[in-house]
Amino acid sequence: MTDPIRPTDNQARALARRLMTQARFAALGTVDTKGQPLVTRVAFGLCPEGQPISLISSLSQHSQVLRSNPACSLLVGEPGDKGDPLTHPRLSLVGAAKFIDNQTRAHQVLAAHYLQSHPKAKLYIGFTDFFFVRFTPDAGYLNGGFGKAFHLTAADLVATANPDQPG
Repeated sequence: MTDPIRPTDNQARALARRLMTQARFAALGTVDTKGQPLVTRVAFGLCPEGQPISLISSLSQHSQVLRSNPACSLLVGEPGDKGDPLTHPRLSLVGAAKFIDNQTRAHQVLAAHYLQSHPKAKLYIGFTDFFFVRFTPDAGYLNGGFGKAFHLTAADLVATANPDQPG
């Protein structure tokens, strides 16, 4: 049987970056202390350095799970208006989450940046239970559409100057 995973090229890297740049929410997968999986929807953005971030409440179940086990995955990419949803590109990121203290300068910098792409977050970004979480992907699994599967490394997922241009 032939390997269905194609060699990662600049076009795949650019598509992965584009999916991350365009995403405003993601599915977040976590595993709790009992080994139970949990998938939730979270806001999604990129920090100025290009790493995935989310603004989440400490009251949420996924926040509590991430504090005990930072290993997680994110799924970005939405199906288009037409056609089979499974033919549209999507990217799974696997890595770890790190909470950013909401009383720090780093939080303030992220807040200013985040509000540019998520202006409605202004309603709750200053609440004391909301924190930024920075996700550090170790790997990515890109499904670029039917027959277009790629494995990406952490280096493949690093921000490029223009995500619409191949590497």
